[in-house]
Amino acid sequence: MSMNEAVLAAPRVAIAAAAPAVPDALEAGIGHALDALLAQQNVDGHWVYELEADATIPAEYVLMVHYLGETPDLALEARIGRYLRRIQNADGGWPLFHEGRSDISASVKAYFALKMAGDDPQAPHMARARAAILAMGGAEASNVFTRTLLALYGVMPWKAVPMMPVEIMLLPQWFPFHLSKVSYWARTVIVPLLVLNSLRPRARNPRKVGIDELFAGSRETVRLPHKAPHQHAGWYSLFRGADALLRTAEPVMPRGLRRRAIDAAKAFVRERLNGEDGLGAIFPAMANSVMMFDVLGIPPDDPDRAVARRSIEKLLVVHGDEAYCQPCLSPVWDTALAAHALLETGGPRATAAVSRALDWLRPLQVLDVRGDWTVRRSRVRPGGWAFQYANPHYPDVDDTAAVAAAMNRAALAEHAAPNSDPNAEAVARAIEWIVGMQSGNGGWGAFEPENTHLYLNNIPFADHGALLDPPTADVSARCLSMLCQTGATPDRSEPAARALQYLLAEQMPDGSWFGRWGTNYIYGTWSALCALNAAGLGPEAPPVRHAAEWLAGIQNADGGWGEDGDSYKLEYGGYERAPSVASQTAWALLGLMAAGQAEHPAVARGIGYLLRTQQADGLWHEPRFTAVGFPRVFYLRYHGYARYFPLWALARYRNLRRSGKRQVAWGL
Repeated sequence: MSMNEAVLAAPRVAIAAAAPAVPDALEAGIGHALDALLAQQNVDGHWVYELEADATIPAEYVLMVHYLGETPDLALEARIGRYLRRIQNADGGWPLFHEGRSDISASVKAYFALKMAGDDPQAPHMARARAAILAMGGAEASNVFTRTLLALYGVMPWKAVPMMPVEIMLLPQWFPFHLSKVSYWARTVIVPLLVLNSLRPRARNPRKVGIDELFAGSRETVRLPHKAPHQHAGWYSLFRGADALLRTAEPVMPRGLRRRAIDAAKAFVRERLNGEDGLGAIFPAMANSVMMFDVLGIPPDDPDRAVARRSIEKLLVVHGDEAYCQPCLSPVWDTALAAHALLETGGPRATAAVSRALDWLRPLQVLDVRGDWTVRRSRVRPGGWAFQYANPHYPDVDDTAAVAAAMNRAALAEHAAPNSDPNAEAVARAIEWIVGMQSGNGGWGAFEPENTHLYLNNIPFADHGALLDPPTADVSARCLSMLCQTGATPDRSEPAARALQYLLAEQMPDGSWFGRWGTNYIYGTWSALCALNAAGLGPEAPPVRHAAEWLAGIQNADGGWGEDGDSYKLEYGGYERAPSVASQTAWALLGLMAAGQAEHPAVARGIGYLLRTQQADGLWHEPRFTAVGFPRVFYLRYHGYARYFPLWALARYRNLRRSGKRQVAWGL
């Protein structure tokens, strides 16, 4: 018998016979959290919470306005300035996540934006920032994206920016570097950037603000950055040589070829412009598209340029005297996860709210747009949901699995017959699409299959190490959970069996799983344990037991769990303790309960932590970042996570205690 067969054959522990009464405090905590979540549902049925990143996005917004030479909204600029000053570290720099270490690139952009907005360079906070930046190596130590911005402003030479000629648009698909070989987010950011990198415009910068003072040496002597820590010396040297050849060849490239390439880039952007939701529905691509239109001489009142510019304004958040710009919007994700929390909570009010949420979600399913993912799955019918209000070229399997699982659970809870379930066809199409998007190794990347050309992370442009979208444990676990909940268990479904094999192979030696999109091993382990439970692995199955032991073993003394962005470091050597937060505590609790450990003392302590830290308004305060866009480079704070995940965990604990059962009945 193979190891995996042995895992599948492991017996489940017998169900506990008696269940203690649910304490009043637990029921009260659930009620308060339910009231708060229901009050935040929009009239049309959806939820959308703020999605906060670091200083770079609001700083880039300010700098984009001045790049274009627009008349700035001075009140808005002042509000963004207050936000940037508030999140500045004590040492003068700016971090990538709450209470993280200062980062050179975030600090350079934040300083530049504040100076552009009128902050006195001699003010104490600016002096501290300047000292911190110089101590980190100066602006010349910035990453490639920051170098590109500085080159557009003329404060760094283009020779310090890796070559990315627009002729890349014309390369054949078999070529080692082709845009179909990188992730959706890289593709949508790169295409308009290719035009900017090739035409090399200069920011209008009406205030003529520069940042020469941030360079440790002469800015004119800055050259290409050194190899990033994640990059392989051999591969990097090869691509660095290619960069040198491109610099030599660029002056003699045929002008007709360049015109064709620019036309191809422009056509790519226009096709995917996505109305007021923007190119790729992410700020960097949206801002680059506007600047591309600008350098091509397309006037501000051109319909495409105008709608691209308006799309960026929809990302702004204003709170009193502060404001910031979000990297994107998360309504589908927020709504799907809130629906799961309410399905667990139960009761007439929660059920009615879920029904409205699913009615809102259903028409957002992408059924007719054959997006970029069809390059490798040309015969698969569309059927996914995007993360944002609209992003039809780029749906993702994670949102799709979460939505389909919620729709399926709602139907099962109501005992709806297939012919009376309004979501049955949507779920069927989602399953078909997700199965079609499975990669050859059994796992799933978020947006595209087989996005595994790892050598591309060694090109000089990819110092961020996030050019690709390979299969990951957390996304794959969500897909497996949904498949199993809808009846496609590993013993009945070849895709589910392959997914289970993939997930088991991804378990870390300490029992945890990596979390690509949530921080980090707590998130990955919760995701995986949900999938293993749904796939039929009981509490005594070695992978389940090992993971549960790991989760219980990293609980903080206060009863909660925590983990921060430092867990993504390349030299990660095991879990490092971090302050407890509500969302990560909820993930750990949901993971332990999926592992059949609802009666474990760690679970009772975790529930106690959530009840003790719940605020009078029924919610939880969570300033820490518990998600990630790109490990080591870009982190996220989902403001909704502390609203629906704790409720989900509390309600599940109550339900298991009431029933006296140990096994969670649902995929998520």
